[in-house]
Amino acid sequence: MKNNSNTSVAALARAIKADGFHMASLSEAARNGALDAISKALSRHAAAIFAANDEDLAAGVREGLPDPIMKRLRFDENKLRDARAGMAELIALPDPLFQTQLHRELDEGLVLRRVSCPIGVIGVIFESRPDALIQIAALCLKSGNCTILKGGSEAARTNKILFDVIFEAGVSAGLPKGFLTLVETRSDINELLACHESIDLLIPRGSNAFVRYIMDNSSIPVMGHADGICHIYADESADVEKSVRVIRDAKTQYAAVCNAVETLLVHRGAAAGLLPAVFADLRARGVRVKGCPETRKFIPEAEEAAEADFATEYLDYILSVKIVESLDAAIAHINKYGSHHTDAILTEDDAATERFMLLVDSAGVYRNCSTRFADGFRYGFGAEVGVSTGKLHARGPVGLSGLVTYKYELRGDGHTVGDYAEGRRDFHFKDLS
Repeated sequence: MKNNSNTSVAALARAIKADGFHMASLSEAARNGALDAISKALSRHAAAIFAANDEDLAAGVREGLPDPIMKRLRFDENKLRDARAGMAELIALPDPLFQTQLHRELDEGLVLRRVSCPIGVIGVIFESRPDALIQIAALCLKSGNCTILKGGSEAARTNKILFDVIFEAGVSAGLPKGFLTLVETRSDINELLACHESIDLLIPRGSNAFVRYIMDNSSIPVMGHADGICHIYADESADVEKSVRVIRDAKTQYAAVCNAVETLLVHRGAAAGLLPAVFADLRARGVRVKGCPETRKFIPEAEEAAEADFATEYLDYILSVKIVESLDAAIAHINKYGSHHTDAILTEDDAATERFMLLVDSAGVYRNCSTRFADGFRYGFGAEVGVSTGKLHARGPVGLSGLVTYKYELRGDGHTVGDYAEGRRDFHFKDLS
């Protein structure tokens, strides 16, 4: 829905809530058709989108934005290609709506079904990444939800043209105008947070302080994560060559994202063989290493790590390194300092793997692979609206399954509870699925 500057966010949210019931009734064919139309429109308007992004990037340079933010801000041919590939994958995925999750006869003529349905209206507040706007809009559309978007000011021009292209294509394909709305001023955030009667879920994507602010200032349910402090633990049996490759990818493939590794833990028994090789590889790629006193015995060139470094999400070419005495010490460190996002073990020991995966309290636990795999597209979800480190409703990269809920449908024929309470009838549960 286009945001008229004279319309309050609360009034917009109420109108969008009404359109949400229309969205919930759309067929899979209608939703997939709109996704296809949007993907083609993004391709047609690519030049204008890139030009707007160039303006945002130039403004970012003038304002001295940090490199990690500038990298997230860039929206180029590669990111457009990936976004469209994600939309194609979404179209091919099974419909998450109208799926029967439970089908049970409670008594003759009294039948219960649990059926998946949209959450309703989802507010997503995100920073820096214009490609997130496309992912969020596409996932919410496929799952039958209406979406209110608030992007960061550093990407204002790119977000605006992306929204305009997606909105026009979606409405032309038959979607209600409330399927997507962009609010653009900073003051709109606090108004959004107060719309508990119209907005069903908030998903914040940004810094720790930003997410905490959202959580502390709204009664609307919030799904997301505050930090991405991811770990890799190299166990005593870790293969050096394999470990170097995985650590390199987890730290340097894209350092400015929440699933990049921030801390490397190394078993004392693996340190002598592993640390010099890892350090040489990372230093050649411009990574600064901060090490505990034991680490610096093996790599004297490393900077001294302070306690706070192990609780820091760098989003940059910096890595904290600590030597630990055992697998259990590594698990304890991860559960204390980590953000419950994604943590990996490098090991050739199956028993160590199982203990690590059982006891590390994170949304993603990996063996012998990069933490950078923690992503909805790489999981085959088509895209993601974000990563949830909570344990209720959705956890990890949130794709279609995390954007639907369910309702119970009970069909009877004059049945009353009194008949059962007074012994005239009895339940006889029968699975009909």
